[in-house]
Amino acid sequence: MDNSYSRRLAAAAKKEKADLVIRNGRIIDVFNGDLIEESIAITDGVIVGIGDYEGVKTIDAKGKIISPGFIDGHVHIESAMVTPAQFSQLVVPHGVTTVIADPHEIANVSGSKGIQFMIDTAKDVPLNIYFMLPSCVPATPFENAGAKLSAEDLQPFYEDESVLGLGEVMDFPSVFHQDSAMMEKLTNANHLKKKIDGHAAGISGDPLNVYLAAGIKTDHECITPEEAYDRLKRGMYVMLREGSAAKDLVSLLPVVTERNARRCLFVTDDKHLDDLMAEGSIDYSIELSIANGLDPMLAYQMATINAAECFGLATKGAVAPGYDADLVLLNELETVDIDQVFIKGELIAEKGKCLNTSPTVLVPEHLADTVHLKAFTLEDIQIKCPNHAKANIIEIIPNKIVTRHSKEEIEGKNGFFQPSLGRDQLKIAVFERHRSTGTIGLGIVKGFGLSSGAIATTIAHDSHNVVAVGTNDLDLMKAVNMMTSIGGGMVVIKDEEVLASLPLEIAGLMTADRYDHVNDGLKRIDKALIKIGFTGDFNPFLTLSFLALPVIPELKLTNLGLFQVKDFKHIDVVE
Repeated sequence: MDNSYSRRLAAAAKKEKADLVIRNGRIIDVFNGDLIEESIAITDGVIVGIGDYEGVKTIDAKGKIISPGFIDGHVHIESAMVTPAQFSQLVVPHGVTTVIADPHEIANVSGSKGIQFMIDTAKDVPLNIYFMLPSCVPATPFENAGAKLSAEDLQPFYEDESVLGLGEVMDFPSVFHQDSAMMEKLTNANHLKKKIDGHAAGISGDPLNVYLAAGIKTDHECITPEEAYDRLKRGMYVMLREGSAAKDLVSLLPVVTERNARRCLFVTDDKHLDDLMAEGSIDYSIELSIANGLDPMLAYQMATINAAECFGLATKGAVAPGYDADLVLLNELETVDIDQVFIKGELIAEKGKCLNTSPTVLVPEHLADTVHLKAFTLEDIQIKCPNHAKANIIEIIPNKIVTRHSKEEIEGKNGFFQPSLGRDQLKIAVFERHRSTGTIGLGIVKGFGLSSGAIATTIAHDSHNVVAVGTNDLDLMKAVNMMTSIGGGMVVIKDEEVLASLPLEIAGLMTADRYDHVNDGLKRIDKALIKIGFTGDFNPFLTLSFLALPVIPELKLTNLGLFQVKDFKHIDVVE
């Protein structure tokens, strides 16, 4: 018999003392939606009893509220720009003890090697990290990524116990038309009884039925209560997302009721490091939900047991016998004021800080050499147009990853588009950076509000080519060329001079540096943005990174050109 199993049963039966007993706390009972005053007995990191127990060690909770550890149901760790080790330092003090990560960002750059890097570096961190395998690398055939992953490439990863299933299936046309490559991925996941995440942006009615019939059970792309209700009535789990670029939680809250709340959970999806530090993670989602009228018990259920049940994590999400002792001790329920965080009975974070340090991560050479741009000239980035022509324009919506497809008159000079500060019409470009093909997608974007300079980054969902926006061609050209110099990352340019840059040496997406150092770099970026005239209330780099994602309505730009999501085709910039 397993000795640990035997010890737990003996402690549960009070034949032996538990390893740890936490007394005088008020437990959030996620099953009944109550607060209960009981002691918690823990042995070998597992809760063995709720009630009157003796422990080898005793902790006095002093009336604090005890919640199960929070679970982020869908997150791209790469969006925090740090490794899993540093990511754990960021989120665990915020009560997050488990995350479901989809490494499709690094997979789009480095394929299987990128996935393996994430799995390997997640194994020895003080955070439960599970993975969903990237289903769409590349996201669509309308762009060029750094890798292409088949069902055969993904199959070996299912043997790893941290892999729960197939990640967000964003290529809906391939599902609808039963594309053979997509069918093989879906069939393999279903055959192995693995979970499958959805990505049903703009999909409703009968097409949504196809998703469900394929075994896809979640969606984090709802932006209206009507969309959320449509998914709930079909048996899907609805993920209420509150990230950096996409902030949909408050708009979706009206759909949540006592009757359907158990099918709802919180996710961050993509959240920048500075936002994680300033706002928090799932703790912020709980606080925001309660502040906007959601019953606190429902909010804590959504952050814990709902997410655990969604992904079949049978020992996560509750403070009850047989569950892992992943616990959050709170000073106050509604403001989610966190005092201590335990993972498997071990105190990991206290008063906003992790108590351990993360190991140094060695970056494989193949992940540190990923920016391969073909040389280009000013002539290569011109958009032909007569003066006063009409153009298809990408109009950003602050704090949303969807865009509007606008049609406006534009200015031309010598037969080429001229950015207009008065009309807030800037040039946007996407450069293929994986294999030096030289392909460049050009477009016009409205909503950034810059008055000078240019910005560029290698974070460009999901193929992660170089994306840049500029008020003039010389600054735009300088910004793009800086990506080669720094090995990928973020840069702000004015008058062909670098105002600030943040190197991201791991696939152009992350750095092995400490999270606080990265945050300092982001502050320098923010100051530089002010110098080029940015005054918006959204994150311009995060917004820019999603303008290259051709599976999110309405109009986007890939390295192959301007893309109309509704008809799933490239269109001309100038009509």
